[in-house]
Amino acid sequence: MKILMLVPYLPTITMSGGQTRWYNIIKYLAREHDITLFSLIKDDSERKFIPELLKYCKKVEVFKRPQKPWTLRNVLLSVFGPFPLLVVRNWSFEERKALKRELRLEKYDLIHTETFYVMPHLGRTNVPIIQVEQTIWHEVYQHHVVTEIPLLLRPLFLLDVVKIIYWEKHYWKKANGLFAVSEEDRNIMQKLLPKNKIGIIPNGVDCSYYNEIKTKKYYPLRILYGVSNFEWLQNQEAVKILLNKVWPKLKEIYSSKVKVWIVGRKMPDWIIKRSQDDSDIIVTENIEDARKAYSSAGVMITPIEGGGGTRIKILEAMAAGLPVISTSTGIAGLNVTDGENVFIADGPSEMAKKAKRLLEDKDLALKIGRNAREHVRKYFDWKSIVAMHEPIYKDMTK
Repeated sequence: MKILMLVPYLPTITMSGGQTRWYNIIKYLAREHDITLFSLIKDDSERKFIPELLKYCKKVEVFKRPQKPWTLRNVLLSVFGPFPLLVVRNWSFEERKALKRELRLEKYDLIHTETFYVMPHLGRTNVPIIQVEQTIWHEVYQHHVVTEIPLLLRPLFLLDVVKIIYWEKHYWKKANGLFAVSEEDRNIMQKLLPKNKIGIIPNGVDCSYYNEIKTKKYYPLRILYGVSNFEWLQNQEAVKILLNKVWPKLKEIYSSKVKVWIVGRKMPDWIIKRSQDDSDIIVTENIEDARKAYSSAGVMITPIEGGGGTRIKILEAMAAGLPVISTSTGIAGLNVTDGENVFIADGPSEMAKKAKRLLEDKDLALKIGRNAREHVRKYFDWKSIVAMHEPIYKDMTK
C-alpha cells in the first residue's frame, strides 16, 4: 500500500514521545508499505534525522515552521484570526503547496495524519484519511490556563481553547477513520462527536531496545523525572510538584542519601536554577542514551496532573524495569495495577510514602520493575501495536 504520512515534527527516538511514536510506526509499517513522509521543522539542524528516516521512507519532505511560538506575528494571527496559536505556530504555506502538487502527481492509497493541526495543510482529496490524536489538545491547554495563567488574562487564553475545540471537531469530522491512543481520550472525543465511530491505537515502546542496556545504579540512589521534552507544559508542571511538594518530604528523611535527577531536553532556566541552589538536585540535558537514565535510577516519580494521551516516558521506564510512581492521571490508559506493576499516588504525601518504600525495599523495587517490564512487553510492544494498523488500512481502502 502506498501511504502519505503527515506529522508535525520529524520522527526520531531522541526527542519527544510523539516523535518516538511516529518513528516506530514508520519503522514497522515500512516492512509492508511504501511511505512518503511530510513533516515540519524549526531549523535546518533537524535535517540530520532525515538519513535515518530514509531507511524506511520512500521520500521525506520537510518544511519550515516558526522557531518560537510566541512571536508577535503568531500572537496577532491567533488573537485576530480564526485559528488558535497551536495551528498558527504549526502552519507552512510551502507544505500546503507541496502537498497539493504531491497528490496531483502521485497516486496514494491512504493518507495517515498524526495530530489534527497538520490537517490544514491538506486541501480537498478523495484519498481516504486516517487521523490519530496522540492527546486531546484542548484539555492540555485548558488545564494550563486554569492552573498557570493569572485570572485577569484567562479570558484571552480560554478563547484560544475554544478555537482549539472548534478546529479539533472540524478536522476530526473530515477523517475517514478517527483514533485516540487511550480509552480516556476516546471518551472525551466521543462526547464532542457522539455520532462518530472512534477507535484506539495505543502508544507503545520497543521493549527489547529498552531492556538491552544494563548499567549500575547510582548511589546515592536517584529519583528520576524523565526522559522528557520540557517544551511540553505538563512536564514542567509535574517537576514543580516533584521539587516543591514531594522532594522536601523525602529530603527530611534522607538528607543527602538520595538525589533527584531531572533529565530531558529544552530544560527551563528555573529547573537549572533549582539545581544550582540545591546540590541534591541533578540536571542532565540532552542525554545521549535515555536507557542509561532509566537503568541507573532507583525509581521514577511522575506527578502528572494534566490529562491527555499516554505517557511514553512511563512506558519506556517500565520496559527498562525501573519502578514507577505516578498519579492516576499519569498512568491513564496503561491498564496497570497499583502495587503490582506500578505505584499509584494522587498526592505529595502518598507519593513520598510510596517512594520511601521502594527506596528502602530493594526486593519490592525489583518485583515492581519485573512486573512492569512484562506488562508492557505483553500489551504495549510496538510490533503488536503497529500490527493493529493493517486491518484498519485494509478496511478503509476497500
